[in-house]
Amino acid sequence: MTKFLSGAAVCAISFAFVSEAAATEWNVSVWGKRRAFTEHVEKIAELVSEKTGGEFTMNISYGGLSKNRENLDGISIGAFEMAQFCAGYHADKNRVVTVLELPFLGVENLEQERAVSRAVYAHPAAAEEMAQWNAKLLMTSPMPQYNLVGTGEPRTTLEDFKGMRVRATGGLGKAFEAVGAVPTSVTATEAYQAMESGVVDTVAFAQHAHLSFGTINQADWWTANLNPGTVNCPVVVNIDAYESLSDNEREALDSSVEEALDHYLANYAELLKRWDAVLEEKGVQKVEIAPEVLEEFRAAAAAPARDAWIADMESQGLPGQELYDLVIKTLEEVKAGGS
Repeated sequence: MTKFLSGAAVCAISFAFVSEAAATEWNVSVWGKRRAFTEHVEKIAELVSEKTGGEFTMNISYGGLSKNRENLDGISIGAFEMAQFCAGYHADKNRVVTVLELPFLGVENLEQERAVSRAVYAHPAAAEEMAQWNAKLLMTSPMPQYNLVGTGEPRTTLEDFKGMRVRATGGLGKAFEAVGAVPTSVTATEAYQAMESGVVDTVAFAQHAHLSFGTINQADWWTANLNPGTVNCPVVVNIDAYESLSDNEREALDSSVEEALDHYLANYAELLKRWDAVLEEKGVQKVEIAPEVLEEFRAAAAAPARDAWIADMESQGLPGQELYDLVIKTLEEVKAGGS
């Protein structure tokens, strides 16, 4: 009997080891701390675990696996299986999606941002470019139009923007440069220190980032309606890791994307509802830019940035005009549908 039980025990232990080995565990690289910007990553991890009975799990690391500018590199070498990055951190590596960072595209809300990102991510040129980094575009991180927080007197005219040192990446940086500002592309995690030390006068962020990275605590004022554009921050997965998933695991991941984004948008909507109260609590002046100033800014920045981007992409063999037209067409269709 003793020998029989010992044999059974060995079998049970062996089965446990096999079961453990069969489970899939992914490492996910993001940065900062958990916030509105990462809620879809948290949600998709929760959903795939639920759908697979805990056989497919994700360990989300906030800065422990890689620096934010190096997440795409980490994906390319398989250092981790999933990561979030922002296109403006390395525009030369993700040229296609930078079309979504062009200034004054006319995106008015997060649903529209989600729609135009989905359209661009589905374009063959986007998939082909990401494949060079062994990366597959999984979902976007929709963000509102960026606005400035600043110190000192509010900057309310284009004349005020001349010489203004602003933390703004990608297309936004080029937009501010077009009206005489001096952009710098320090990372989100460096923005507070840059503002505190006087390296920059202003910081362009979405609302959640002003909160998460503390720039709102340095601010005297905030532009409520400048809305020059936003940044695009994809979540990608390592292609080899994705293709190694079982059919059930892949279905759990793919089917969770839209649900995770729905959660993200609902969560962000709650943050936006609280924003005015946050400004009041912190004593930050809410500044409205005059319509004629906004039109001047748009005239100076929008068309030149668009034309330069299209020409640059076409010169590199990428369908710049086609991608820009795709964004505008998708946006028109979404607006016509009431979103």
